[in-house]
Amino acid sequence: MNRNDALKQLKEETYDLCIIGAGASGAGCALDAALRGLKVALIDRSDFASETSGKSTKLIHGGVRYLEQAFKKLDFAQLRQVKHGLNERSILISIAPHLTQPLGLVTPVFHWWQGLYYWIGLKLYSWFAHWDASKNHPPMPGSKWLNKQKALQLIPGLSPRIHSAVLYYDGQMNDTRFALALIQSAVNSGNCTAANYLEVLSLEKNDQHQITAVSVKNLAADHSEPSEFNIRAKVFLNCTGPFADSIRKMANPDLTSRIRPSKGVHLTLPNAILGGNYALLIPKTSDGRMVFALPFEGETILGTTDEPYQTMSNEPVLQASEVRFLLDTLQPYLSKPVITGAVQAGFGGLRPLLAANTGAGARHTKSMLRDHEVETDSKSRLISLMGGKWTTYRIMAKDAVDVACRILHHPFGMMHIPSSNTQNYKLEGAQNYSPAILETLLQSGSLSESTCQHLTRTYGGKAFDVTSLIQENPELKQLVHPEYPFICAEIVYSVRQEMALSIRDFLARRIRLEILNWNASRQAASTVAMWMSKELNWTPDMMESNILAYQKLIDSFIDQANTASNSSHSPIL
Repeated sequence: MNRNDALKQLKEETYDLCIIGAGASGAGCALDAALRGLKVALIDRSDFASETSGKSTKLIHGGVRYLEQAFKKLDFAQLRQVKHGLNERSILISIAPHLTQPLGLVTPVFHWWQGLYYWIGLKLYSWFAHWDASKNHPPMPGSKWLNKQKALQLIPGLSPRIHSAVLYYDGQMNDTRFALALIQSAVNSGNCTAANYLEVLSLEKNDQHQITAVSVKNLAADHSEPSEFNIRAKVFLNCTGPFADSIRKMANPDLTSRIRPSKGVHLTLPNAILGGNYALLIPKTSDGRMVFALPFEGETILGTTDEPYQTMSNEPVLQASEVRFLLDTLQPYLSKPVITGAVQAGFGGLRPLLAANTGAGARHTKSMLRDHEVETDSKSRLISLMGGKWTTYRIMAKDAVDVACRILHHPFGMMHIPSSNTQNYKLEGAQNYSPAILETLLQSGSLSESTCQHLTRTYGGKAFDVTSLIQENPELKQLVHPEYPFICAEIVYSVRQEMALSIRDFLARRIRLEILNWNASRQAASTVAMWMSKELNWTPDMMESNILAYQKLIDSFIDQANTASNSSHSPIL
């Protein structure tokens, strides 16, 4: 994962497949294609998983809502969606056990008949999971109908007005770290070159209007070197999520827009508001969605909303009205009042919802799951993977790479394409992972228990690669922020091994502090910049400007979340 080496390769070599966009779908496609023997280039205009894929609810799920709709509307396609989602849930937990884990979700009810309704539905959900589980991927615990006392034991912050609750299990993930593990695994296969901060400027085409190269700009280039160059490949795959239409129309202006972006936000609260290690599912809201309150990295994430979004050039951020909606939705389930001042951070993301295809000029591969499509433009030969969700990224990747292989006739011809091999492939950090890693780290005696737990969860078998840097410089065992378990060795490691190029790359996506606590992240910026400057050769002026720019960004998030707060609500932070 050396970026300079990657750029050199991207400039000089010709690839079988160039993937644009390095979120869940792009990273998944890179690994799938690399394991099939294709020579792959993977690029992103920003950091890896910095858009939709890094701003999810962190759930790996079959879709409780899909199951409800399937029975209400007798829609068997949605039943297939649940079945495949539950199977993928087991696979994801198996291939990256350090980044995923089962999560118990509690659904409180205020009347016995509500409890019966949800118990039947969630019992069916658990039954589907058990029915579809394989020997290699054992099922999670089944659902249970809990009395009030047991529910309050699991989530102490629940309102005593509840009648009872239903407990079921789904999976949880660290989304940006999972995407990074996919990319590292693809690169370490020897068949993939990956680089962030490469923006596509244009597409080069031959006389048949087929794409032969992408012209990119290195957004992190030094002023002393050329910043624009071409990447050549035989086939190009568009995995840019909510931005897919811009690449599609760059390839063929006649294509009809397919993406309808929808904004969803989450906010972060102290874990003490709920207490315990279980999540809360609020099954009905005023806008018809489900809302989750989930434990994540020692805090509680609450979300999400669903609103159309048009200003694609602006990062979606948390706004005061959204804070109030989520807190008002949560409040009836809590024993104590919660105010906006309890909000520690928040983040917004865009869902790449698919519109119906009404245009011509493209062939579509409608998968067995209804929420993603693989489109091939017959004119430019651009493949676009659109829609989908984290849980089914692996199936999405298989569908898209199948299409790429057919176009390439590689290596065995159209009728005998190489098969996908990702179902049992342990991701980076999982190969040598075991619970014994935590014990070994603890026995060293130089790091706190919370830091050892964090390193084990985040890096798996590669945790020792991080701690080995402390031997190089003992100061690296110092904390990035005194209230959180992250250590400075991770800053150096992220630059050397994970292509972190900015303060935000590290705080938002490598350790997730930005989505946990804005103030703490703002305070940690100076420490992060100090260590990054040594690795990236920043001058003192560059270091200072990077610190100020990041702190200004965090201030803008806080200001936006406070905008239009009325007098009955305290300001954020």
